[in-house]
Amino acid sequence: MRLQEYGVGIFKAALTKSALKKVLKKKYVTVNDVVATSATFIHGGELISLSIPKHVSPSKTLILPLKVLFEDDYLSVIHKPAGILVSGNRFKTIANALPQNLNRSTLPDVTKPQPVHRLDYATTGLLLIGKTSSSIRALNQLFETKTITKTYYAVTIGDMDNEGILTSDIDGKSSVTIYKVLHSIASDRFGQLNLVKLEPKTGRRHQLRKHLASLGNPILGDKDYGIPHLILNGKGLYLHAYALSFEHPFTNKTMALKDEFPKRFLKLFPETIKALIA
Repeated sequence: MRLQEYGVGIFKAALTKSALKKVLKKKYVTVNDVVATSATFIHGGELISLSIPKHVSPSKTLILPLKVLFEDDYLSVIHKPAGILVSGNRFKTIANALPQNLNRSTLPDVTKPQPVHRLDYATTGLLLIGKTSSSIRALNQLFETKTITKTYYAVTIGDMDNEGILTSDIDGKSSVTIYKVLHSIASDRFGQLNLVKLEPKTGRRHQLRKHLASLGNPILGDKDYGIPHLILNGKGLYLHAYALSFEHPFTNKTMALKDEFPKRFLKLFPETIKALIA
């Protein structure tokens, strides 16, 4: 019998016929210590082995150093810089840079590190990463049950109420954001700039940017939802994912992580931010 027929189901790592064909094509299977192919015949008594390398280097490696703020065998939290996609079809993404920046998990269900939520291209701050299949599922569940607390800070344009709750439908789903203005300064160009604390209770696409724009107080540097004649070019989006708080799904420890403010925030609101992080 051909190995590609006989071998279906004998390895946990290649249970299906298509999975077996893949490992045969990659030369991970040997019969009596000889690399096997789909054409190899099995007569009986042979030693069939499957050996998957711990790490298979891609033909092209992305060199992008990332700041790692927390890491264990299950998950990691990193700083996402501005101007890079979290994931997608481009080569330069956070997802593609993770294997070179994180330690490989020693757990049995180790998988390629994967972001479990998104930050916009121009947004900076904390990004949560799963390192095993079970961890990715558990972290996704925390987001679905809204048991992860996220805190953002933004700089907005114009006069606005000191605090409030923003609600709307985004892409047919309800969205809720709580905001509080911490400090405001006068600006010749923008009239007024505000340092705003944001606590999203839902995670819709562009939620914070859309909610603030709907108030008439868009985020400074927002080219998509900003006021056309007040678009700030070349300085980036003033939106920062500052804090994450959740219960570790495997150690049950309370995780409370913070990421330092970008320098551009400090230039505008030095005393207020120093008081926040003191």
